Amino acid sequence: MKAGSGPILKHDISTLRFIASVGEPLNPEAVVWGNENYGMPIHDNWWQTETGAIMCANYSFMEIRPGSMGIPIPGVELAILDKDFKRLEPNEPGILAVKPGWPSQFFAYWKNDERYNSRFKKGWYITGDEAFMDEDGFFWFQGRSDDVINTAGHLVSPFEVESTLIEHEAVAEAGVIGVPDKIAMEVVKAFVSLNNGFEWSKDLRLELMQFAKSKLSSGVAPRDIEYVETMPKTRSGKIMRRLLKARELGLPEGDTSTLEDD
Repeated sequence: MKAGSGPILKHDISTLRFIASVGEPLNPEAVVWGNENYGMPIHDNWWQTETGAIMCANYSFMEIRPGSMGIPIPGVELAILDKDFKRLEPNEPGILAVKPGWPSQFFAYWKNDERYNSRFKKGWYITGDEAFMDEDGFFWFQGRSDDVINTAGHLVSPFEVESTLIEHEAVAEAGVIGVPDKIAMEVVKAFVSLNNGFEWSKDLRLELMQFAKSKLSSGVAPRDIEYVETMPKTRSGKIMRRLLKARELGLPEGDTSTLEDD
């Protein structure tokens, strides 16, 4: 998206039939961009190394709901649970869980039985992801449980804020973290990189702040937005929010072996 449609136009894509994306949840804007530039949507899905296979997907016959990771594949049961591991009603965010017994289920973490056993609670595999299910059974990713921001008692999904920011024509990528606050516990801070043709300025920062406030509630919209030339990413393209947070707070960066080379 940051490179625009130029690279696509250099190739014959007349035989292209289906586009799928893995690794990082697709912002709604990316799905719309796919339609506009490829003439077809990019299909998001969800899985983990632990699941061994895709668990939830947007099928070719389905009408894509931008931002949704789709519906469970046959033989897989997903649910959204509360902190007591009880099912939540549609549109209530909570813990994404999988019913054990799916065909590609993992059966161990290497030499770490304690960690493995901790991932199973009251008949469910606890994924460590947050999501919600709508009234039609479509699942919507919200973020990793340890990425969710608690601001004044409200749980904020970084993914929701990031998705909103990249709807602005100037923003190529966004990464969102929570920073400590004496009153609200945490407040939302965003980092953005820009599309070609845009330059960072105080006016653009204020414009982005107002843009976010117009689309998000006051408690969810970022209190601050900072420009970065490039986002720290893994080699598979995932934005490393923990590195953004560590650098913001002056904390140890920890393991950076998967960090994309500059």
